[in-house]
Amino acid sequence: MRLEQAFRDEWGRVLASLIGFLGDFDLAEEAAQEAFAIAAERWPREGTPANPRAWLTTTARNRAIDRIRRDRTLATKTRLLDVPETTEDEVDETTIPDERLELLFTCCHPALALDAQVALTLRTLGGLRTEEIARAFLVSDETMAKRLVRAKRKIKAAGIPFRVPPAHLLPDRLAAVLAVVYLIFNEGYVGRGDLAAEAIRLGRSLAGLMPDEPEVHGLLALMLVNDARREARFADDTVVLLRDQDRSLWDLDQIAEGRTGLDRALALGGRGPYVLQAAIAALHAEEPQDWPQLAALYGELARLTGSPIVELNRAAAVAEAGEVEAALALVERLELDGYHYLHATRAELLRRLDRVEEARAAYDRALALVHSDAERRFLERRLAELPA
Repeated sequence: MRLEQAFRDEWGRVLASLIGFLGDFDLAEEAAQEAFAIAAERWPREGTPANPRAWLTTTARNRAIDRIRRDRTLATKTRLLDVPETTEDEVDETTIPDERLELLFTCCHPALALDAQVALTLRTLGGLRTEEIARAFLVSDETMAKRLVRAKRKIKAAGIPFRVPPAHLLPDRLAAVLAVVYLIFNEGYVGRGDLAAEAIRLGRSLAGLMPDEPEVHGLLALMLVNDARREARFADDTVVLLRDQDRSLWDLDQIAEGRTGLDRALALGGRGPYVLQAAIAALHAEEPQDWPQLAALYGELARLTGSPIVELNRAAAVAEAGEVEAALALVERLELDGYHYLHATRAELLRRLDRVEEARAAYDRALALVHSDAERRFLERRLAELPA
């Protein structure tokens, strides 16, 4: 196993195990980093061990214990001084506890701000460097480093437990975890493919750890189906609408995997927001698209979430079903003036109704609000296509 692949595959599990053992984020992270550094020096020379995860976990654990023994002022960790060092041969890979779920719920605890939840999840479960996370969320390295430090301090000061929450708290807490993973995906979906891939990897891990939760499978299915269209979504650095995409560029195997996950979620009785969104994504991948059914699903999702953005998507589906006037009426009553997609959708509907000057003004408003360069170019092109 190449070290880079081992890091990608094992970082989250090794770190989660160490945090569960040590009860200290910083010490665990330092020990894990040291273990991977030792691996980078030894594995090319000595060969990759039979159980890379066991090797990394035991090496990191032993380095942490050595550190504690050197610094006996860490009184809260004196119980670890009596733990003997272990070797790879003493720990079978299958016996290493998988504590990623505990770590994920700890990172997404409601006591932490959302931006801290996202950053800490990417840092601990994903292994992304501070500068990578900062770049993805358009903040300075220093700002992101401070967020991570504050989050770790908050966990320690608030006594946030390293565990899966009890059953009566699980639904709300799982919703927070899924929201963080989906936020990471959406940040990647608009251009950062590495973040989208990281979110999918987290989703796969979560589905393996919580196989009976339909919303977990729903979220994974949603991400897989949407991400499968990645190569077709942009052309010449401009967004390509779904109806205009080259379907030969779609990853059909990934779409099939997403549909399998959706089937699993439905078999578990799922009808939550992520399951509904996955069903919508799967319908969008069919040809021809069933626009009345899509509008109905968007309506169900809107009733469930109360989201005006979902209502905006329902309006777009209603228009595609041939009811452009009804779609515009839906859009006109939404309070989303600061959301560029509302104005872009309204402009498209007005264009179809030959209300050219109103469409031009709506495109101008959308352009004033858009942040993505690819979407800006798309809007500029649509505006230029309006008749003079």
